[in-house]
Amino acid sequence: MTSLNGKGVAAVLAPLKGSDFLSSSDLLPDQIRALFDLASQLKSGDRRIDLGNRILGLIFTKASTRTRVSFQVAMARLGGQTVDLNPQFTQLGRGEPIQDTARVLSRFCDVLAIRTFEQQELLDYSKWASIPVLNALTDLEHPCQALADFFTMKEEFGELTGKTIAYIGDGNNVAHSLMICGALLNVDVQIASPVGFEPLPSVVNQARSLSNNQSEIKVFSDPLQAVEGANAVYTDVWASMGQENEKAKREEAFKGFCVNEELFSAADPKAIALHCLPAHRGEEISSGVIESNSSRVFDQAENRLHLQQALLAAVLGGL
Repeated sequence: MTSLNGKGVAAVLAPLKGSDFLSSSDLLPDQIRALFDLASQLKSGDRRIDLGNRILGLIFTKASTRTRVSFQVAMARLGGQTVDLNPQFTQLGRGEPIQDTARVLSRFCDVLAIRTFEQQELLDYSKWASIPVLNALTDLEHPCQALADFFTMKEEFGELTGKTIAYIGDGNNVAHSLMICGALLNVDVQIASPVGFEPLPSVVNQARSLSNNQSEIKVFSDPLQAVEGANAVYTDVWASMGQENEKAKREEAFKGFCVNEELFSAADPKAIALHCLPAHRGEEISSGVIESNSSRVFDQAENRLHLQQALLAAVLGGL
């Protein structure tokens, strides 16, 4: 495999075998770069990995399209299978304790990907499971998404150090993982959120600490300040799952935060537009931007597959 700072990618990723991936901060910078290298090889077809019928268990409390399908296809391409453990159709929906569920599923499956509300639930699974647990989204973080986001930037720009990504919108799980992952990759991350909707100060401080003064993590209340000169402009829905009853309130608060052609024009002339999808066109992003030549939204969505395939291979020891 290709070398990374004098080490083989397999050697860099070897410590991830059997490990959980609960937060973007669980990876070292070289491990992220090695995952990018492996994902690139998997995407191009230069590398094939067969894990020999390993089993991925999906526990998704929240609805999903891209995360669910990308994990299922990734596991299939690795020669494995996926079991959908929908809480509506399992004892999970009837209150079976996590400590029981996690230990039983560890006897059946080789890895679990969990998409839920509370980060603590993920931590509880990690405590009781004897197999790797992957964060497929919680209210706190969306680390698999961030990997795909920065991989998409790497495909576009090559070197990431010194680049700037501007995130416009709710200071949510996506914003949190972008800050943490960006800090590890020496990318400047500029967040613009309405007052009262900023990312958690604890996560901002965590990202700044992880940056080791090699990049800047900034939070603004003015979208234009965040976008000016940025290499990538990113947004997400204003009301995430579980916040539907706040939709009207959020629409009022987020006026002026739409990534439209006017706002996007303040970015670097070669900037790309990103969105984790699903998008509400005309709200957080205009149809013109998402369909423009600058948009990499659908490349970004595809890259979920390749990064998660690389991550699964690493934690299952398939290298």
